[in-house]
Amino acid sequence: MLTAKDIMTSEVITVQMQTTVNELAEILWKNRISGAPVLDDDDKVVSVVTENDLIDQSKKFHIPTMISLLDSVIFLESSKKTEKAIKKMAGNTVQDICSKELVSVSEETRLDEIATIMANKKVHTLPVMQDDSLVGVIGKSDIIRSMATK
Repeated sequence: MLTAKDIMTSEVITVQMQTTVNELAEILWKNRISGAPVLDDDDKVVSVVTENDLIDQSKKFHIPTMISLLDSVIFLESSKKTEKAIKKMAGNTVQDICSKELVSVSEETRLDEIATIMANKKVHTLPVMQDDSLVGVIGKSDIIRSMATK
């Protein structure tokens, strides 16, 4: 069974938290990648930012459903979800738009586990970590390439 080490891309393109959204779009486009690990000031991987995060900036804003009752407004949707969407749409830097949860795998993670993580967590770019160090990245194209070369 193939593992992350067998299919990962070792030359990883990363971005910093302060990278602007425009710079990010240019990096993804020029390098023909769909996402990149995000590094903090100490060059530690803290997140991943993807094309989907950029696309979210251009989508229509959904006005939350609410009802008015006795001079009060009651939102029928989570106000935190609405606030998060607004912040993401108005974000100027990678820090503003990237996911807040880091999902990663190790070099020994099997291909079937990687595919399951991507499907269940709805992530399409996975950093490959060894201890606390970034050693590679796996994208959807890496999995498809491994299937095509069987």
